[in-house]
Amino acid sequence: MRTHGWRGRRARAYAETVTREFANETDANRYVLRDGDTLLATVDYASNGHAVSFTRAFTNPQFRGQGIAAQIVEYAVNDVEASSDLRIIPMCWYVGEWFDKHPERAGLLSR
Repeated sequence: MRTHGWRGRRARAYAETVTREFANETDANRYVLRDGDTLLATVDYASNGHAVSFTRAFTNPQFRGQGIAAQIVEYAVNDVEASSDLRIIPMCWYVGEWFDKHPERAGLLSR
């Protein structure tokens, strides 16, 4: 892991000690990754009953570069797969790139 000065060392040390909790906040239409009260990352979504669009992936800037966005996207994809028959539409560029890197998951994409 590369660090960038004091902030990078602090983020790295923090990342090594976190107890992360994933959740689907259905009232806000988003998946979240938190450590206690600290929001690490989100994936926003919209559903039309046939498909779910992942519209935005966000990682708190101080935690970027640690693979956190990939973790929250993977959690969201796994949750959709496990809890519904919905297909996924990757409206966010990051989610689209995640699917490019995980072609084995392409069966979940809306056609």
